[in-house]
Parts: sequence; C-alpha cells; structure tokens
Amino acid sequence: MMENIQTESIQTEAVIDQVIRIAEAEMPVDEHLFIQKHRLAPKECPKDAPRICVVTGIHGDELEGQYVCYELARRILEEPERLKGIVDIYPAMNPIGIDSISRGIPAFDLDMNRIFPGNRDGDMNEYMASKILKDCAGASLCLDIHASNIFLTEVPQIRINEMHKDLLVPLAQDSNMDLVWVHGNSTVLESTFAYSLNSIHVPTLVIEMGVGMRITREYGLQMTDGIFSLMKKLGIWSGIVKKVGKSVIAYDQKGDDVYYLNAPISGVYVKECEHGTMVEKGQRIGSIIDPLGGKVLAHIEAPGDGWLFTTREYPIVEEGSLMGRILKKEVYAG
Repeated sequence: MMENIQTESIQTEAVIDQVIRIAEAEMPVDEHLFIQKHRLAPKECPKDAPRICVVTGIHGDELEGQYVCYELARRILEEPERLKGIVDIYPAMNPIGIDSISRGIPAFDLDMNRIFPGNRDGDMNEYMASKILKDCAGASLCLDIHASNIFLTEVPQIRINEMHKDLLVPLAQDSNMDLVWVHGNSTVLESTFAYSLNSIHVPTLVIEMGVGMRITREYGLQMTDGIFSLMKKLGIWSGIVKKVGKSVIAYDQKGDDVYYLNAPISGVYVKECEHGTMVEKGQRIGSIIDPLGGKVLAHIEAPGDGWLFTTREYPIVEEGSLMGRILKKEVYAG
C-alpha cells in the first residue's frame, strides 16, 4: 500500500481550498487507486474548529450525492467569509464503482459498505476502508449520502439505528429531509460505514433519496439546504440559511409502522401513484400486466391509508419483489 498522500491547495483572503488525497493503493498494469476529499476551511482556522464530513459514492451506482457535493462547495465559495469551521467533501469513496457503473467494487464482487471499519494490514479494499474511517474520525458530524438502487425511488429520508436515536434524531430534524426513519437494532449491519463511525463517537446520519444511476436535482438542492442548516447549528456557517421543512419521524423498531407492497406474481409492473403522495385504503397503486397475453395479472392496492414514500421504478418484477412502502397515516400525522 502507498502512503504518499498528495495535496493541492488554493488560498484566498478568507478560505483555504484544498484537494487532499487521503488514501492510495497500487493496482495491476501500473495503475493507482486513490480517494480524494475537498477541504474548505477558514484561513485562520482554530485547532478546535468544528468539522463536518459529507460522504457519498460508497456505492458506485448511487449518484444523487454527486450534485450535493458540487452545490455545497459552490455555495461556500460564493460566500467564503461565512465559513467558520471545516467542511470535508468526499464525492467518490468507491471511484472504480462509479467509473464502471457498478454498485460494488468491480473485480472483487464486494459491497464497500460491508467492509468497515477495515484493516490497515488487510487487502487493498480493507486498507482503503481503514484509511477512510481514520480520516473521518474526530468530525463533529458526518453525512453518509446514498441513493436508492435502480429498482426503487425513495423520498429524501434519514435512516437511524435505534441505539443512536437520542443523539441523532435531533440532528436529523434540522436536515430538511422528508422522513426520519428509526430502525431496530436487528436491521443494522455492524460492517457499514455509518455504524463504524457512530461506534467511535462520530455522529453519522445515513441519507437515502432518489433513484439509482440518476441525479434528482430538486433532492440535491433540498439536501444542500439541510446541510447548511446543520452547519449553522454546529457553528460552521455564519451566513443566512433557509428555513428547513419539518420531518416526519417514524419509529419502526417492530416493523409495524409501514405497509410493504410485494408482488404477488411475476410480470411487468405499471405504477399509477407517484412517491410522496397520500393514498387511501383500497386505492390502486399500480398493476402487474402480461405483455404477451394482454392481460392484467394483479392490481396492487394500498392495504391502508398512508404516505407512499417508496415506489417501484424498474418495471420487471418477480413474485415477492418490493414495489413500494407506505407509512401508516397515524404515524405520518404524528
């Protein structure tokens, strides 16, 4: 493994603007894998200045965070004198996956979000994971931005492990997301980036929004407004921030706050309701059709009143495929 970390730095009157190579490893055929971050900090930055880490690209087919990274840096550089703390932006944690349009790490058939906290003395992937975690250690807050996969669209939401809810829910409420979904411990994998950071006392929020392999600009803008709200709260930003929207909070430890819509039969799914809409019991959400026979195989109806926050995008379904999630009306209403 290589330790020759490189830095490119630009200094203005108000801000230090750096691109820092935080990890590097040799690859076959004289190639190198490296991970970079964009650091923005006040020129006169105290040692105890608060720091926020904005991380995305752990899954190579999740691109919603790319626009957030761009918009965040752009806004800061428009008013650099308002920056009072450190902003570290990591747009591509899995650069090979992004380059090859792969969810995991190509050639290894490996999900990068299943190898944390990594191992400095392990293989290349474990080594890179350990370097990433070390670089984020000590931050005041980390945002781990994901998108959905190519099959589903999600409203902007934050998912939180039940064991960290007391610390993270108040932060999540200032994030401008539509939903804060608190999950039971049994649904959380200890090998994820967020779990590993929370375990070393770095408050980490996991964001899910949009759909795989696409950028939803309005979601990116919504998320960026939320980041500035959080930076204001942490003392990182002194500029004016937009008033953030109120998040719906769902405590779904037992799995009974949400209706899950699963395909009763294989076929082609045609949705009839968009995500983010209120639906009533018995309302048709979509239909599964047979293109060959010209028949409707099944109508998918809402099992109860609620808020449709997940919808199926990819139309081919197998029996049991997830086609949507509905937050029960009484939970949505608070």
